[in-house]
This record gives sequence, structure tokens and C-alpha cells, in this order.
Amino acid sequence: MREDVAIALDRIRAGRAAQSVILYGLRGVGKTVLLNEMRIAAEEAGLATVAFEAPEGRSLPAMLAPNLRAALLRMNRLRAAGEGVKNALKALAGFVKLKASYADIELALDLAPEPGVADSGDLETDLTDLIRSLGETAKVYDTAIVLFVDELQYVEEAQLAALITALHAANQRRLPITMVGAGLPQLLGQMGRAKSYAERLFVFEPIGALDKEGAFAAVRDPIEEEEERIDDDALELIFEQTGGYPYFLQEWGKQSWDIAEASPITKGDVADASQAAIAQLDASFFRVRFDRLTPAEKRYIRAMAELGAGPHRSGDIADVLGVKVTSVAPTRNQLISKGMIYSPNHGDTAFTVPMFDEFVRRIVPDFN
Repeated sequence: MREDVAIALDRIRAGRAAQSVILYGLRGVGKTVLLNEMRIAAEEAGLATVAFEAPEGRSLPAMLAPNLRAALLRMNRLRAAGEGVKNALKALAGFVKLKASYADIELALDLAPEPGVADSGDLETDLTDLIRSLGETAKVYDTAIVLFVDELQYVEEAQLAALITALHAANQRRLPITMVGAGLPQLLGQMGRAKSYAERLFVFEPIGALDKEGAFAAVRDPIEEEEERIDDDALELIFEQTGGYPYFLQEWGKQSWDIAEASPITKGDVADASQAAIAQLDASFFRVRFDRLTPAEKRYIRAMAELGAGPHRSGDIADVLGVKVTSVAPTRNQLISKGMIYSPNHGDTAFTVPMFDEFVRRIVPDFN
């Protein structure tokens, strides 16, 4: 996958057609790590990168503006000075005028805006102008600008549509600018709803749990690099306990290493380490997500957990709560917007965090 992205970015820099990549999957499967590795490889290949995480409650323009400015200034320092970056910065100055619509933009630029460029106040039009100007600058500098955006599902759909439109326009002009993104499973549907042609602009790559062979290697190889060993039945138990999810494999591997007194690490060591691994996950990975929910959202989540790992029909969750589906629809929508659940199919609901149902039943054992 990393090689495919590197080839696509090389093609885009050369002015050739290529689809970039959107990674999607549950929490803790390694999307962010992959995105960072792809960004590092792009920088080593001489591409200009713009990397940021899209948080809840911030607008896309507010996240783009300062990061684009920093990328343009880096380009200007690393390469011979010219008018290219200045023109792009002028376009960015016009774009920053969107403060009138997006009050969370905090950026001042010394350059005067280029009149009529990215300053109309319509996000789709202005972002298209800005992306075009950036692409033209990258072409002059014989490079490509790549936006690496994590947690892309938090970008509002209208703003996501504007970004896709702008990138599509640049792609049609063969300008060397593109995006590599990552997000939760609902991102696939969000981008499709935002712009139907998103599926032609990007390749959507699911990132999930490792199979048994990959999970074994992920735990065993680092141990053997330290010239120690782990028994196969210990690896079997780790795989059984974690379901092959990378973040959980890391936690079980760490706790098993810490608790074992001698090599090889045994099944008994893993069994002893499981309690510590679960406690650590409960205190951090799970708890930080549960604590940000409202009482109504926690009750909905607990009803889901009562039914098991899922996915579950929305009607079944409402039945557990003893209410009509319509009465809890706003709560469900809020949980989706917070990235806690998603809808894998129409009417279905599933957790975005693996094994979250087990955690919820541990901390709220009685449901009533």
C-alpha cells in the first residue's frame, strides 16, 4: 500500500493521472501510523507535504490556512526563490478573508491578496482557486503538494465537498497537488455523499485487524530482534485475546514482555499479563472515549453493548432501551458525529472502537 501511494504521488508530480488513497477503518488499526510513514516517504522523495489532523469543532479553512502557509514558506527556503510561492501566498491571503464565514481562522499574512483570486466568500469557488494556485506553484518548483489529513470524518460534509471539488479540478488540469487521507469507516459514505465522483478521484483502502500470520509476526519479530523468544501457544492466546487488532497486540505484547521473568515468554505469562493489558486499555484507550459522552449517549452505548459486539439494527437497540427508534435517532446521530459509532449498512449501528462492548459491560455491569 505504501509503495502504491509512492507511485501515485510520483505520477501526480509528473503531471500524469493517478488516484490517491483514503485509508479507513476502526480505531487502533494503524491508519495514523501508515499515514505518517507515507508522509515521511513523500518528504524524502522531495514532495511538499501539508499534514494535519481534522479535530471536531474546527473548520477546514482554519486547519488548511496555517499549514499551507508553512508548507509554502518551506518550499521557498528549500528551492530557488521565485514568483511562484509569492503568487500562491497572495491566493492564500485572499482565502483567509473567509474569516467572515469561518471565524476560527487565525492567520495574518503580510502579502496583499490578489484581487479576484480565492476571495469570493464561496468556499467551493475559493478553495478551487487556492488549490489551483498551489498546484501551479508546485509545477514551477518541479514538485507536488500532498495534503495528509487524518481524522477526515470530522470535516463537515459541505466543506469536504468543496475540498473534493477543488482537488478534482486540479486533477483535471494535471496539476501536481493531491490528498492522502485517513478516517473512520463512515468516511467512505461521507465522501460519496459529498461528491459522487470521489470514488474516481481516490482509492478507498480498508485497514483492519491483522490475520493470524501477521499478528504472530507483529508480536514475535520484535521479541526475536532482542534475541529472546515467545512460545507459539502464547502467540495463539494473544491473538485470541486481541482479535488481531494492532493497538491491542502492542498492549498485550508489552505487558507480556514486562511480566515474563525468562525467555521464552509462555502462555502462562500471557494469561497473567492479560489483566494488566485490559486494565491499561480501560484506563486510557477506552475510558477517554467513554468519558466525553453525555448521560443519554452513555445509555445508548450501554444498550448496544448489551447486544454484543455488533453491528446491530437500530430497532433492536431501541427495543433494549424500551423506546421508539425515532426518539433516540438524535442521540445516535450525535454518537456518529463524535466518531463513537457508525452505520456499516442502512439501519445498522456498530462501534468504531474494537471490543468496546466488553469495556462498557465491565464498567456498567447492570443495565436498566
